[in-house]
Amino acid sequence: MQLILYSKPGCHLCEGLAEKLQQIRGTLNFELEIRDITTYPDWFNAYQYEVPVICKVSAGKEELLPRPSPRASKMQVQQMLQKYLFSDGQSAQLGEAE
Repeated sequence: MQLILYSKPGCHLCEGLAEKLQQIRGTLNFELEIRDITTYPDWFNAYQYEVPVICKVSAGKEELLPRPSPRASKMQVQQMLQKYLFSDGQSAQLGEAE
């Protein structure tokens, strides 16, 4: 499973979400690619007012996921991702007790 986080330098919301995603990626077993929107004009035009943006890569296509609240805890972000990443009948083994 692959997630893409569209981000930009100096975006504190992006940094906070990236940190939470890094902490839970092993638990939910996904790859995380962080893309700087300032490096590619198409990304910048699409997401300049929207970052941070999370996309799930499925069958070679990007699917936008809802952005969690900046106040969401690591566990809340994990639960949201589990819902969207494994909505096709897959399940994840949680490494932490809820």
